[in-house]
Amino acid sequence: MSNSAREEQAATTMSLCDDTLLCNFPKCRIKLNGFAWVTACSHVFCDQHGSGEFTRSPAICPACSSALSGKLDIVRTELSPSEDYKAMVLAGLRPDIVLDISSRALAFWSYQVHQEHMYQEYSLSQAEGQLKQMEKVLTQQNQSRELELTAMRGEISSLKKVMEDYKRKYSEMSERLMERNRQYQKLQGLYDSLRLRNMVVGVGERDTLPQAGHHNVNTGAAQPSTPQRSPQFLSVGHDGDSRFFSCLEADGAKTFFQFSSPARERGRPFIRKY
Repeated sequence: MSNSAREEQAATTMSLCDDTLLCNFPKCRIKLNGFAWVTACSHVFCDQHGSGEFTRSPAICPACSSALSGKLDIVRTELSPSEDYKAMVLAGLRPDIVLDISSRALAFWSYQVHQEHMYQEYSLSQAEGQLKQMEKVLTQQNQSRELELTAMRGEISSLKKVMEDYKRKYSEMSERLMERNRQYQKLQGLYDSLRLRNMVVGVGERDTLPQAGHHNVNTGAAQPSTPQRSPQFLSVGHDGDSRFFSCLEADGAKTFFQFSSPARERGRPFIRKY
């Protein structure tokens, strides 16, 4: 063995002194303390799984499925022995036997470390595979989201164009409505002035009519007519509307005259009644 290999093995052994063994039972892997079951195939198990597996005959290693038929192929050992045990366990043995036992114990630890290292590498490879798969799925999802986002941006742009078109149409319709309102107000003013002038002309003509007596058809005698008064106008309301004009006659609250629309007035001739 070269010097570099020895130094590496020594460093590994020193680093393992602060570490603890893990149960080699599948899906257990708890830290060992108290008592542990050690096999000749360099595997170690917790007291619970060792007691359950190695009480049956023939005993089979749960980690490598090796047959353990020898008397010392399975040993239940104490992981933290007392000082008296450590002082007497190797006492009286030749140095070469002590070194052989120590080298085999270190080889057990090296195998456990190597096995743990292989397990961690396997777990890492599995995690990297899952990570790559998740990254692939994430990339696909991001691409689909980008396509959806692009489509939504295009839809938003088209909706903005439609909204601008609606705003322009609304502005045009508002201008047209304001223009129609101005024309309506102008026509309403002309209509009110014409109606007021017709009212004044009608009142003047009513005042100039001859006040002849009424002839009673039944008696054949002429009855003197009641002198008519000139129409009295009510005060105009605060809105200035001429619809509040009315007149009172002597024989009761009858309507002095009624107006129709200018279009209907133009369609028939004016007939004066006496």
